[in-house]
Parts: sequence; C-alpha cells; structure tokens
Amino acid sequence: MDALLSTPIAYLKGVGPQKAQILQEELGIFTFQDLLFHFPYRYQDRNNFNTGSQISSEDNYVQLKGRITHISEAGSGRNKKLHALFNDGSASIDLVWFQGHSWIKNKLNVLNEYIVFGKPKYYQNSWSIAHPELIKVEPGVILKGFESFYPSTEKAQRSGLGSKGISKLVINLLDQLNRQIPENLPPYICARLHLMSLVDALYEIHQPKSETNIKLAKYRLKFEELFFLQLELLLRKGNRDVQLKGYAIKEVGSVFNSFYKQHLPFELTTAQKRVVKEIRKDLSLGKHMNRLLQGDVGSGKTLVALLSLLLVIGNDLQGALMAPTEILANQHFIGISDLLKDLNIKVALLTGSTKKAERLLIHEGLLNQEIDLLIGTHALLEDSVQFKSLGLVVIDEQHRFGVAQRARMWRKNKIPPHVLIMTATPIPRTLAMTFYGDLDVSVIDELPPGRKPIQTIHRRENHREKLYAFIGEQLKIGRQAYIVYPLIQESEKLDFKNLEDGVVQLNSFFHPLGYSIGIVHGKMKSAQKDKAMQSFIDQKIQILVATTVIEVGVNVPNASVMVIESAEKFGLSQLHQLRGRVGRGAEKSFCILMTGDGISKEAQKRMETMVSSNDGFVLAEVDLQLRGPGDLMGTQQSGALALKIADLARDGQIVQLAREQARAVLNEDSVLKLEKNSLLNSTMKQILKSKPNWGRIS
Repeated sequence: MDALLSTPIAYLKGVGPQKAQILQEELGIFTFQDLLFHFPYRYQDRNNFNTGSQISSEDNYVQLKGRITHISEAGSGRNKKLHALFNDGSASIDLVWFQGHSWIKNKLNVLNEYIVFGKPKYYQNSWSIAHPELIKVEPGVILKGFESFYPSTEKAQRSGLGSKGISKLVINLLDQLNRQIPENLPPYICARLHLMSLVDALYEIHQPKSETNIKLAKYRLKFEELFFLQLELLLRKGNRDVQLKGYAIKEVGSVFNSFYKQHLPFELTTAQKRVVKEIRKDLSLGKHMNRLLQGDVGSGKTLVALLSLLLVIGNDLQGALMAPTEILANQHFIGISDLLKDLNIKVALLTGSTKKAERLLIHEGLLNQEIDLLIGTHALLEDSVQFKSLGLVVIDEQHRFGVAQRARMWRKNKIPPHVLIMTATPIPRTLAMTFYGDLDVSVIDELPPGRKPIQTIHRRENHREKLYAFIGEQLKIGRQAYIVYPLIQESEKLDFKNLEDGVVQLNSFFHPLGYSIGIVHGKMKSAQKDKAMQSFIDQKIQILVATTVIEVGVNVPNASVMVIESAEKFGLSQLHQLRGRVGRGAEKSFCILMTGDGISKEAQKRMETMVSSNDGFVLAEVDLQLRGPGDLMGTQQSGALALKIADLARDGQIVQLAREQARAVLNEDSVLKLEKNSLLNSTMKQILKSKPNWGRIS
C-alpha cells in the first residue's frame, strides 16, 4: 500500500482529532488503510421490498412501501409515544417512536407514500417497527441499490460514529482515493484464479452494485487475507528448516529397542506406529523438528512422547517433558518412572514444590548429564535450569502455556532442542492449517482396542432424584464421580453460590450413606486444589465437586461418572474434555449432561451431538461451526490472527486454496526472488518484520 493509505485517520474529511481518538480506541482504526479494511457486516438491497403480510420472526430487517393511514400519540412525559399506522396494501404495521415525537410528527403526512425500513417485532398479535427509517416517495427520488452496515460500538455511536457515520467517512475516503489503490497480488495469480482486482473489490465491498459483485469482492478479499497468512506461515517454516540445525538422531539406539521389545505395556495402535515413524524421520534429518501431536482423549499420546524421548536419550542426549500443573507433572513422573524402572535411565521431577536442596541437585545433575529426563511444570522455564545437551522438549497441553513462555525452552541449548507439542483437543483441519500452519502435524486418530465408549446421557432438572440414585449405585460398587459446575468470569459469585448449593444438596443425600465429598474451585490456592485432587486420586473422597474445569490429563481410572451441571454453558470441546476424565479404567463409564428446560437451539444441538458421538474430531468440526475459531482456540492462541473478513468456520475451502497457492509459489520460488513475485516479496517483508517469530516454538 502506498503512502496515502498510511495517512493518519484524523486527516480524513469529516474526522478531526476527537473522532480520530474514538476511531482508534473503539474500532482500531488509525489510518486510511484501516478504514478501507473496516468492512460492512451486512447489506440491505434498497430496491427489494418485503410485504407486510409475509413478515416472519426470521426477518432481521424489512423494507416496505406503502402509506401512513393514521397518526396518534399515547402516554405523557417520559412515557409519551408517537404511533403511525402504516399499510402496504397487504397488512397494517404499527410504526412507533419513543423519542423526537414533535419533530417526527411534523414530518409525517397521512396518505403520503413512504418507504419504511427497520427491525420488525411481534407484540400483542401484530407487527410493529420502532424508530423506523422513513423515505418519502416523491418524483425524482432514486434509491441507492445497496446500503452497507458497519460494525461499531456504543461509545462510537454516541460520537456520531455508528454505521451511518462510518459509511459517510468511507464514502469520503473512496472519493479521495479516486481508485488509486495499488494491487497486492501478482497478475498471474489473479488471472489463474479469475480474481477481481483489489481496487474493484474494495469499492464493491463498500458500495456494491449487485449481489454478485458482493460475492466476488468478498471472495477476492478473503483469498488475499488467507493467502498472505499461509505464505507467512510457510515462509517461516521454510526459513526454520533451512537456517536452524537440530541434533541428528541417526541411530534408534539400544534404549529404545530394549523398551520397545521388552517393556512396552501394550501393542501400539497403527496410528501410534505411524506417528512414531514420522517423528523418528524428523529427528534423523539434522534439521530442527517442530511438530504438533494431536490426538483424542485416551489415544496414547504420552506413550508416543516417551518413545520419542527414548530415541533422543539413546543417542546420548537429554529430554524434557513440561506439563501445565503439578498434578499432571507428578502423574507423568510416576507413570514414566514405573515404565522405565528396569532401564538405566535417570528421571527427575522439578516443580514449584521442589525443595531448594533437591533443586540444586537437579541443576547439577542436568549439567553433568546424570539426569537423562526431566519432567516438570513452569519451573523448567527458570533461567537456572540448564542442560548439558537437551535434545528434545515435549510440551503437554501446549495451549496452557503462553508462546513467550514456550520460547524460553529454546534457549536451553546452543543447538535448539527438537520440540514436540501435544494437545488432547482435536483441531479441525482449517484451524490446524491456520493456527499451526508452520508446524508439521501428526494425528493419532485411533483409540487403543478394548477401550469402552463412554455412555453420554442428556437429563433435565426433573431427573435430579434419579441422577443421585444412579450415582449412589456407582459409589456402592466402589466407583467415584465428578460433578462439574461452569465458571463464567462475569458471574463468579453466582456460580460459586451454585456450587455451595449443590454441595449442600449432595451432602444431604450422600453423607448419610457414608460417602465423602471434596471441592475444587477457583478461589482456592493451588496447593489446596492439588491436595483435594490428590485425595480424590487416593480414593479418600468419593465425589469431587468443582467450579473449574477438572485438570486436563489427570488420570483417575476408578472414576466412572462425570456429571456436568448447566452443560448448556459449555462448548463441545470443553464438554468432550470433561467427558474424557472418566472411561480411563476397565469399567463402563457415564457422562450425564444436566441442563435446564429452556435451552437454546444451539445448546440443544450441542447436547445431541455429545450424546451421539464420542469422536473428538467430529465434535471439533461441529463446535467450529457453532462457536467460531476464536472461542475454540482461545485468545491466547489467536494472538495476532485478527482476520478482517475471512471466517475460518465457513471459509474452509478458501483456506485450502490459499494454502495450495502459497505452497505452489514457494515450490517454484522459495525466497520470492523472481521478478513476477516482487509484489509478494515486498509485502511479506513488511509482514515478517511486523510480527515476532513465535512460530519457532509455538
């Protein structure tokens, strides 16, 4: 983009310093370019009219043409309202104003023809429109084809920067630019994909001439946005592969072979074997590995991670496994130590609870390589934790670590350690290509044989007594149960009260039967939460009640019941993660989704999907459609991914096309030096310069 587009927004006609500050603070519009890429969220075709008799509750807005037949006023003072009865020949509609009565009344004339535009509401057996937009039909009045509606905020609206105010500024900007907008994509890509030019797309997105032009403009702008994102990710990955060397793990090693042949707890699934081969190949190339391992709950990711660590340890290097909580780190330490007890491998545990004297011994053992494998929490990130030869870092539940935190593991060696990051949250393909497009991705899409599917049931409040009786039956045969309440930040006190009330109810039913109830909630200190969780793991308590999500990955094979209260408040991925806390033993397990009676259609869809499927990847795709990528991935993961127009939930085919085109460009010209790619080269230099390269570790 040229210098004109980088002009501060204050210098646009109709803005000035005060409005510029509002645009910056409320809408993130700092320059002409920012306003140009502030796109409408919907359009109204002013040449198409509805009929009053066919208005339905699905109509967000309607446009009618007819006459005002009667004008009246009702109420007094602040409660005064102005009514106008409007008839389009098929039905009568009540137009109502709560403010500006006198001014509006003077503008209205009975029997004059008007065009009415507004949001219909069904009230007392008739349709009404509050504060409609009115256009008097007169000779020479010509309606514009499409009106664009722009996103704004309440504060911006109070400053005259609602949709109409922004629309006026956009018109001023387009007039000033006079179509002098430079192209971003090379002609050969535009011609190959039959794309509208950038200047045409920008003018049509703001001032469209037809529905077809809106679609063509959106497609062009979505493709460009996603193409440059994919090009950035692939360039970063290519640069890393070329520039960054990694330890070359050439030999499988006796440690791996001994464990695989003599101590493997069970036969690997086909998917596990495939992923181990992918990782082994990466490690052998002498290039830095940065691989994402995703697999559903219980698919055996930890065993794959251990085998990867053994490949490194068998080549005289060290390994590290980092988990987000002490409980999970302890669980990994106990499980892995037990698996390796007959091998000559030194495993150590480092968490925030590790005593100073023991910590110093660990530091020393890492530097002289007496310790082969270090398992721990965020404590591994401390500068004092240094290795003699760290070959591989495994990061469990990677979304629980910020990218800056994860990047600190990079500096533990002169030669960067290989990185394997794991997630138990299945990620839809379009999101994986976008959020993790610069990583190699391995998927364990198969559960170990014999694992019993969890029976999921949806129940409402009137089944409460039967629910408690069922939990009692499970406890009687020695099982345990989780009961989880949602924690919504805006209403923490309310949710905490829900938990308190729930515990009172549970105690009144289960305490007389001799069962103990433990509590985990957000107001407890970490040590208290860990103690309660440990008591549950040790079966000292039979029912664990929580306001926060039960720690991902915590393994309590004896727990066979998961009750999720107010399940309609959770997304599908959260529900699936919670469900995965049970079904980890040999016994049949159950997940009961408790909701109120009046849940939304979307919530009902989530409940039905949970009941019908145990496949996390199927659920992730449905969740993406229902909630969108922001909620699914979390703000920490989205980071700088602020898409202006593309929608990852609905634009999967464009994401795929953008990926293919970006890969084709780089396959031919890996560093964008060809003359025909000069535009791409200059644009990518700006993009790469403006963003930190978290992709090296994220």
